[in-house]
Amino acid sequence: MTRLLTTATAALCLALSACGALNPAVRVARSRSPAPAPARRPAAQAHQAEAALTAGCERRPPERALERRQWLPGFIITEYYPVPEGWFDGVSVLAPGDSGRHRVDWLYSASGVSMEGDGVDLQGRHVHIAALGSVGWVNRAGRPTVPPRCGIRWSGGPPAWRAGGWRNRSGAVTYPRAAGGWSNGPGHWVGGYGATFELGSSLPLRYYHSVAVDPRLIPRGSRIYIPAYRSINGGWFVAQDTGGAIIGRHIDVYRPPTSEPFGSGRLMLGARVYVIPPGA
Repeated sequence: MTRLLTTATAALCLALSACGALNPAVRVARSRSPAPAPARRPAAQAHQAEAALTAGCERRPPERALERRQWLPGFIITEYYPVPEGWFDGVSVLAPGDSGRHRVDWLYSASGVSMEGDGVDLQGRHVHIAALGSVGWVNRAGRPTVPPRCGIRWSGGPPAWRAGGWRNRSGAVTYPRAAGGWSNGPGHWVGGYGATFELGSSLPLRYYHSVAVDPRLIPRGSRIYIPAYRSINGGWFVAQDTGGAIIGRHIDVYRPPTSEPFGSGRLMLGARVYVIPPGA
């Protein structure tokens, strides 16, 4: 059974951390990646969606890389995109590396380039994260949280910010806004991020053509058919990207930015896909 959820999936998509283009060397988490409030929906429906995303995580045995073409069921399909800097409101800071100055929340929040891997700056240029550093992530309360090995539950709840930056009096995440004031009360500096950025895209990805996969299951270069996309691009994709939270039967589709800021795109549960490994 394939189940398609649309605008109400922002919170689940963030928890999966796969909705954003990430450099395979540094991508720790995807989809998309912070923080807009999700649309309201019945608690029972939300519970069913979460249960579907976590079902079978521990019961399915480890899978080997595919060597022959075949249909596979039980996939999570998410979407990611290069996040636009214009959606953010933080002060402009110098980004370590060669990409210049950019809004701080675009660089370091869980909605921004540190999580998504790639973004489009205010001049329309692509910027990607070159090295993520080792400081990790924190939730909105400023407490450490790490991505799941399966399903959607981060150890301390959804990530909000890199572990450096500013914290308010209660220790929660805050940052200075370009228009003045703070996002969550006045803050004090707690340390740097260790990340660096570069101009350009991390990979030569193409909208509705490239996908991120777990290469332990789907080898890079594989062709993948996802029936739900037949009316968009014929349904065919190429496995070009990877991600730290793209694990097992999870495919992340590269797409254009959503029409509304921080849109979640599609989320499909229990999808059946056809995979053709290279040379098969």
